[in-house]
Amino acid sequence: MSEYQHNNIKLPEGSIEKQTSTLNLGPTHPATHGVFQNILEMDGERIVSSEQTIGYIHRAFEKLAERRPLYQITPITDRLNYCSSPINNMGWHMTCEKLLGVQTPKRVDYLRVIIMELARVADHIICNSVIGVDTGALSVFLYVMQYRELIYEIYEEICGSRLTTNIGRIGGFERNFNNTAFTKLEKFLKEFPVALKEFETLLQRNRIFVERTVGCGPIAADRALNYGFTGPNLRAAGVDYDVRIHSPYSSYEDFTFNVPVGTTGDVYDRWLVRNEEMKESMSIITQAYEKIQEFKGADAEVYHANVPEYYLPKKEDVYTKMEALIWHFKIIMGETAIPPGEVYHSVEGANGELGFYFISDGGRTPYRLHFRRPCFIYYQAYSELAKGSMLSDAIITMSSLNLIAGELDA
Repeated sequence: MSEYQHNNIKLPEGSIEKQTSTLNLGPTHPATHGVFQNILEMDGERIVSSEQTIGYIHRAFEKLAERRPLYQITPITDRLNYCSSPINNMGWHMTCEKLLGVQTPKRVDYLRVIIMELARVADHIICNSVIGVDTGALSVFLYVMQYRELIYEIYEEICGSRLTTNIGRIGGFERNFNNTAFTKLEKFLKEFPVALKEFETLLQRNRIFVERTVGCGPIAADRALNYGFTGPNLRAAGVDYDVRIHSPYSSYEDFTFNVPVGTTGDVYDRWLVRNEEMKESMSIITQAYEKIQEFKGADAEVYHANVPEYYLPKKEDVYTKMEALIWHFKIIMGETAIPPGEVYHSVEGANGELGFYFISDGGRTPYRLHFRRPCFIYYQAYSELAKGSMLSDAIITMSSLNLIAGELDA
C-alpha cells in the first residue's frame, strides 16, 4: 500500500477542514492475489469508499474457447478457479453432454461426485485457513494444508495431475480409478474429519479470531440476492440456495446432505458455513464410495458413456481396428461437428454457481461460450462490504469472499 494523494473535503464556513487520503490496496501478492487493485479513500484508518480495478491477467478464455474443439477447452476451465479445478472440468463436460444428449452411467455420476466434493473440500481448506492467516493464525494454515496435499495425491492417481487437472472427458473419465486411488481416498476419509475438528476448535471460539471476524464485511440477504451472490457467500447471508439441491446433476438427488445456512453474512458466518460444508462433503463422498462398492463384475469397470464421436478409443484398438483409428484421428484433429443448439448448465462450484452458456451453430467449435464466474459478481459488492470498516479488515473481507483471480479475470 502506498499513500499517493490527499483530498480536501469542503465543509461549511467556520468548520475545521478535514482531509482524506487515497491509498492503493494492491495489486500485491498474496494479499490481493497480485492482480486486484483497490483505490481506497481513507479517513484515518477507516475506509470511506473504494473502487476496484481488474483486468491485469485477463486472458480472453471465452474467445480462446471459440477456436478450439470441445476436448481442448477442458484445460482452459482448469485455469478459472484453480483451487478446485475438477469442478470446472466436470461442469464443462456436463454442459457438452447436455447439448450432445449424452446420458452418463450411474457409476460415472458417483465417481464424479467423489471428485467434485474432494475439490470442494480442498477449496474450502484454502479459503478458511487463509482467513486464519489474515487474522494472524499461521499455524492452522500449515496444519490443514497437508490434507489438501492428500486430495491432490488422489487426483494424481486418477489423471496424473494435481493442480490443473484436466480430469475426466465428455461422457466420463479417461481411465478407471485404480486401487491406489481408492486406498488414498479411504485414508483421507479416515484422517481428515479429525483434523477438521481440531482446526475448528483452534479458531471457532478463539477470542482474537472471533473479534476480528464477527461483524466484519456483512451483507444482508436481499443485497446479496440483488448482486447475484450464490454459493457459501449467499448461504452465509441466510439464503439456502444450492444448485445441487435446486437443479440436481450427476445424480446428486441420490444423496442425503444438509445445506448449512448463516444469518449475518459476515466473515465469521462465511467461515462457519464453509466449515460445515466440508463436513457435508465428507458425508457425500462416503455415501458415493459406498454406492460404488455395489457395482460388481462388468459394471464395476464402467467409467464412461458410449460416445465414440467425442471419446478417444483405447490405444490397442487404434493400432488394430480401422474404426478406432478413424475416430482417434477425427477427435484429435477436431473434425467432429457439434450439433447446433443453445444450452446453459451450472454446477455448485466451491465458491458459488459456475455456469456455462454454450451456443453451437453446427460447426466444429463453439459459436459462443460464456462462463458465469461467481467471483466476478462478488467483487462488485466489495465496495459496499468494505465501506466504513477499518483498513485492517479490508483483506479479511476479501479473503472471506474466496476471490480467485483466474476466474474473476477470465
